[in-house]
Amino acid sequence: MSESASKSRTSSDPGLIASEYRRFVVVISGPSGAGKSSFVKELLRRYPSDLVYSVSATTRARRPHEAEGRDYFYLSRDEFRRRIDADEFVEWAEVHGEWYGTLRSQTDRVLQSGRNVLLDIDVQGGRSVRKIYKDGVFIFVLPPSLADLEGRLRARGTDSEDRIRLRLENARREVALVREYDYAVVNDDLEAATRKVAAIIEAETCRASRRANENR
Repeated sequence: MSESASKSRTSSDPGLIASEYRRFVVVISGPSGAGKSSFVKELLRRYPSDLVYSVSATTRARRPHEAEGRDYFYLSRDEFRRRIDADEFVEWAEVHGEWYGTLRSQTDRVLQSGRNVLLDIDVQGGRSVRKIYKDGVFIFVLPPSLADLEGRLRARGTDSEDRIRLRLENARREVALVREYDYAVVNDDLEAATRKVAAIIEAETCRASRRANENR
């Protein structure tokens, strides 16, 4: 190919300009009861082909409305420990007396398929994920107030009084760490807050540094 032909192709071939963007991990964190699950459901509805929820593993007992592989991978403590020792988790932590973790195989599979990964994890997990996926997008969902959060937890009717107190204590500690995240969104109105989170993801998708053909 001649030099002139090469220059012509470089300046006119849209495939070279509109290149693919590298996919990334989106981490949604926040206190229990802040509405993270609602964000996840709505984001997956809006972006069914571009965003995939990474199902976590847990030692927590399955609730009646939950399904294996859809809500969690339910593991015994012995199996969970085996996977820790085998370095199969991107992150794992003990939360409210149970173990939760994100399987590395799940996140890598989605990223390699050309889609973004959505994680709903706690602050401890977010720290671990950032060490591995440094270009991830980290969003913290805040309740309007701790009083509002307590009301939501009680309205769910799934936790004992001791568990509610534990969740509130953990919420106070987690909210104090919000500055570790890239974005903070207050969930005082689910529709408005979801629009903000969606706008964050769309903007991050177009970040110039994510262009797949960029030399780094």
